[in-house]
Formats: sequence, structure tokens, C-alpha cells
Amino acid sequence: MDRVTAPNQVSPVPPADLPSTLGELRAAGHRYRTVKQELRDNLLARMGSGEDRFPGIVGYEDTVLPEVERALLAGHDMVLLGERGQGKTRLIRSLGALLDEWTPVIPGSVLNEHPMHPLTPASQALVASAGEDLAITWLHRSMRYGEKLATPDTSVGDLIGDVDPIRLAQGRTLGDPETIHFGLVPRTNRGVFAVNELPDLAERIQVALLNVLEERDIQVRGYQLRLPLDLLLVASANPEDYTNRGRIITPLKDRFGAEIRTHYPLDLDLELALIRQEADLVAVVPEHVLEVLARFARDVRESPSVDPRSGVSARFAIAAAETVAAAALRRSGLLAGAGAGAGAGAGAGAGAGAGASAVASASAGAGSASRPEAPVARIGDTVSVTSTLRGKVEFESGEEGREIEVLAHLLRTATAETFRARLAGLDLSGFTALVAEGGAVETGELVSSAELLRQVGTVPGLAKVLDRLGLGDAPSPEEAAAGIEFVLEGLHLTRRLGKDVTDSGRTVYGDRD
Repeated sequence: MDRVTAPNQVSPVPPADLPSTLGELRAAGHRYRTVKQELRDNLLARMGSGEDRFPGIVGYEDTVLPEVERALLAGHDMVLLGERGQGKTRLIRSLGALLDEWTPVIPGSVLNEHPMHPLTPASQALVASAGEDLAITWLHRSMRYGEKLATPDTSVGDLIGDVDPIRLAQGRTLGDPETIHFGLVPRTNRGVFAVNELPDLAERIQVALLNVLEERDIQVRGYQLRLPLDLLLVASANPEDYTNRGRIITPLKDRFGAEIRTHYPLDLDLELALIRQEADLVAVVPEHVLEVLARFARDVRESPSVDPRSGVSARFAIAAAETVAAAALRRSGLLAGAGAGAGAGAGAGAGAGAGASAVASASAGAGSASRPEAPVARIGDTVSVTSTLRGKVEFESGEEGREIEVLAHLLRTATAETFRARLAGLDLSGFTALVAEGGAVETGELVSSAELLRQVGTVPGLAKVLDRLGLGDAPSPEEAAAGIEFVLEGLHLTRRLGKDVTDSGRTVYGDRD
């Protein structure tokens, strides 16, 4: 996607008290600063105030962000290297927030020229003729960010500029600078310009950026034109792209002042924080289910069956959480249509310990015939992600045809790890007693919470389980059902319960014998 600003984006209206002429601007004490000086000053100001310098960036506080800050303070253009889905573009776009909120420009200038520092001959003549009475306008920082996704068909004209045949047809001479149609880079003058996936840019096109990075000017065909551009140039790339799809030419790499490696979240808490921040959930997803998905994503990244050069995007875990939430919402909708839950009997009784009254209230709620099923995700809803998300993972060549099997195994591993981490040390004999002497508990995608709670009845220790799972002192029937199903699945994965899947898709937990 090519863009200097987002489609249909309109610059905010500047405050009325800002200077409106060059003379008023000087009288107000305004001084011209380059983009890199702006970024440096504003970054230092945020450091001094303790304000968040990069809002929304998770997991880079002690690794990547210090390197980015050093590059900005040094005034360096930078390239971010990292596998897909590591937040490179998000980080690059956050740099624009470090610019001044409003900056003065010459009205009508396609290069966003500063009235104290005009670049083009036309603007220089305008400033000279109007003097202190030159009218100025103000540009918001949201309009000072440009971005280009590098594709093999990108041309020098797209990035730098080309001759405008319409202006030539209007009678201007070929050597007239006014006949130039400027590309994306000069149009982002006095701002931040990003090139995403730089190695995908043809090598002959990369050459066009050499002067931008070092001499800070542009060359357009045969024009004798030197425009000292003022911008921060940032690029992103996958390290493997140097040998797979393309490469960054050596002279261009040399011109970037900083090369910064990004990474996936280093620990489970950061992975969870990223999911919570980014996932758009259409249903309640309990913390223990989110933890399973976060562990699942990490296990997939570390699996020898997955190509490590490609990486497993952070979008994998985010999409998994959204898919699980959608499965819960689907269950709620289908059960509402079927009138599920009507006539449900008494639910799970309270176990010993704190939270007993909460479980009892969940039981009472489940017994209401008129109460609709609220959308709350369960561990069984995670099964759907293995098929819907396999396209997000690049497997090793020897795993062809086994993709879903590999993901299903890793999902079971993540569930077992979460079960041990969350419920270690608890007495779960009350759950194993449910299936003693031929008993069974049936659950599944379309089993309502009322039906599940009715089957379980009174379970010693349930309140402690729900408390460990973070379901609070007053869990709803759906949350209680989610906790019970998680325990049953965990006991199966740790070989304390048996499990069968019926032809109708329901899951039956029973004695291992």
C-alpha cells in the first residue's frame, strides 16, 4: 500500500492562536529545526517527564527501544531487521508521535516547506516578495508520515519523482523545475518516511535512495536540481530476505546509521500482554485460555517442525484468541436458537474453601430456564485454531501433510503446561471421582454451561480451582463451566482421565480403564 497519509485522512484544525504570518512567527520566538532535531528534543522532553515514549509497543522496553532511542538521539536513519509479525511497522509508525504537534508550512507547498527554510525556486521567490507578510499555515504531525511497501514494480518515479507530461503540455519547458511531479519521498519532506520490506525493492531502485540518505537530496532524470530534503528515513526487512527474495545493496546498508534487530516477546507475560492489547475479542476469553494460546504460539515458534527462518508472527496468537472468542460466540448463538438451557437442574455445588458461595450462585444461574448462554470461551474451543491458522505457519519440507497433526500436538502440550502451572498442588480427586465406576462427563462445542454443570453436580475443591484460574469470587455459570472443562482436559492430558469423541462431535471424559 502506498500512502503519505491514510486514505481520506483530514488534517486536524490548528488552534486559532497560532501565528498566521511569517512576521508573527518570528515575533513568537519560533526557530527552525530539522526533523531529527525535533525528534531528539521531543524524545528528551518525554524522557524528562516520564511520559511513555512509544505507546502501544510491548516487549521491547529493555531491548529494542533503547537502541531506537540512541539512533534518534544520534540523528541516524535506521533499518529494523526481524522476522514477520514482530511489530516493526507498528514501531516505525509510532515515531511520528515524537514530532512537534504543529509545524508551520508555506501554503500550497507539496514539499511541506518551512517558511524560514524554503527549498524550491517558486517558494524562495514567494518568501522574497511577501517578506514578513507571507501567509503561513500549520501542518499536524499526523500528516508528516509517509510509507511505501516495497514491491518489485516500484519505480524511481514512485519514490523520487518524474516529469509531469500534463505540465509540459501546458507549455512549460522541459528544464523547468515546475514540470517535476515529486514522488513519495520528497512529498514527506520534514517528516518520517518508511520503506517496508526494503529487500523487495529492485536493486536499481534502491540506488535512487543513496543520495537521500547521505547527501540528503534528490535527482530527477536530467534536471540540474538539488533539493536538500529534511526527513528521517526508516526501513524494515526480514533478515532472510538478504538471500531469499532479494537483498539490501551494500552501499545502501552502509548509509543507514543504525541497524536494529527486533524479536518476538521474550517471555510468556509479554506474549499475554500483546494478545490482550491487540486482540479484538467478540466474547469473554478467560485468562487460562489466553495463557494456553500464548504458550501455544511460543511452542510453535520453538518446534523443530516449523521453519525458524520464517518465524511465527505475533498475529498468530492474536488471531487464535479472536478465533476462540468467535467459537464461543457461535455456541451462544446456536444454543439461543435451540432454546438450550431450558429446564436445567441444579449446577455444581460449592467445594471446600473460599469461593463456595460464588459457585453456588453460578449453579443457581445455570438453572434458570430463561437465561441465555453468555459467550465465554472454553478450552475445547481452541481446537478450531489448528485448521484455521495453519496457513500462518511455514513448516519444514518433511512435515508436508502433517501440519494439523503437528499443531494439534503442540496445542495439547500448551494446554498441559498451563494446567500444571495453574493448578499444581491442588487436590483434584473430586474431579476424578466424577467418572469413577463407569461415570462420564460429556461436553463439547454445543454443550451448554447449564448442561455441563448439571452433569458435574457437587465437586469438592471446585471453588479453589476457579480461584486459581482467576475466575473471581462470583463466577458466572459459563465461567464455571469453562473452568470445569479445563480441569477435565488437563486431567486427560496428564493421563488421569480417559477421553473419547463421539460421532456427533461431543467429548466424553471417563475412567481411563
